[in-house]
Amino acid sequence: MDNLAIRGGRKLEGRLKVSGAKNAALPILAATLLPESSCVIRNVPHLHDITTMIELLGCLGVQLTIDEKLAVEVDATQLTSYRAPYELVKTMRASILVLGPLLARFGEAEVSFPGGCAIGSRPVDLHLKGLQAMGAEIEIEGGYIRAKSNGRLKGADIAHETVTVGGTENLLMAATLAEGRTTIRNAAREPEVVDLAECLIAMGAKISGAGESVLVIDGVERLHGCDFSVMPDRIEAGTYLVAAAATGGKIRLDDAVPAHLQVVLDKLREAGAQVDAGDNWIELDMHGQRPRAVSITTAPYPGFPTDMQAQFTALNTIAEGVGRVTETVFENRLIQTHELNRMGADIQLEGNTATVSGCQGLKGAPVMASDLRASASLVIAGLVASGETLVDRIYHIDRGYECIEEKLQSLGADIRRQPG
Repeated sequence: MDNLAIRGGRKLEGRLKVSGAKNAALPILAATLLPESSCVIRNVPHLHDITTMIELLGCLGVQLTIDEKLAVEVDATQLTSYRAPYELVKTMRASILVLGPLLARFGEAEVSFPGGCAIGSRPVDLHLKGLQAMGAEIEIEGGYIRAKSNGRLKGADIAHETVTVGGTENLLMAATLAEGRTTIRNAAREPEVVDLAECLIAMGAKISGAGESVLVIDGVERLHGCDFSVMPDRIEAGTYLVAAAATGGKIRLDDAVPAHLQVVLDKLREAGAQVDAGDNWIELDMHGQRPRAVSITTAPYPGFPTDMQAQFTALNTIAEGVGRVTETVFENRLIQTHELNRMGADIQLEGNTATVSGCQGLKGAPVMASDLRASASLVIAGLVASGETLVDRIYHIDRGYECIEEKLQSLGADIRRQPG
């Protein structure tokens, strides 16, 4: 099994292009099951989760063509199966997103319960309740969700008890072909949900309220193909900004959307970074200074993103002062603190809050990634640590970061991938 070997102590300096957003590309690829003609999806990142979704679509009988620029042409006009098998779904939670489109267009779907990162409970009951409200008959048997509709799904008024990104996306896609109006209340407001809505609108869907807490969808009889480019990955952008801040460096990110990262940029300024931004770029300069500790509490968008919590925890380990990190979204998402402490960090964990007392430096050590964003925090720690850090189980990081070692090398990091 591959690992990443990092020798820390170098400032990150240079310029990077931000990849397409994994968390937008996955639901958009699922949405290509809805139209009755082919779609071209551009700016798709080259990631393991994307490969899994493409394999899943292929299992259903979708015809896929990928060009040299990683644009994916998807033709779902001749499906041969409505079953998403356990072998693929177990590795990636986003596989559940084919449930709504299959059910809406073909009237049936059979999807295994999903897998993914070990960061706590992420139940799909809100997906299923919403589909049942739209007239679906759902049975759970042998680890599979079996869903059927008697004709078209029916529009419904759906109020989510808690904000769910995947649930909002699944029901949004299903509602585009339902009969009548669907209202989703307490809908997720993340930019990735907005990107999916814009893609669906390009297919001919009638949607209003994307980016707000109430989504309204007027179903249409059919959708058509589209040519759509996936938004930039705000979490990848945030990760590289934090890495540069932790090392006292200076970087510029192109194809980044500052509006998607406002709360993250504010926290980086609080940490002492000079941050400048335009419509599609962000620059960060630490002027060689050690960062100041910041306190964060995660929350659904537009709050502080849970997907950036681990990276700021790593930043706090070498910052001046004490920072408190409170995780409110996923109960196991502070698990990386134990590995950071192995590198000399001073982190006290109590419930869902980590108190991080900054230290003068970390020491390289063998560490093990437990999930996607935790692995990013260990890479950041390795970049600032003295000596060599070996990050094991990096298949987690390959799920969400495109060519991370090559991008960091281009910024001057001493990092290499090697067989374990």
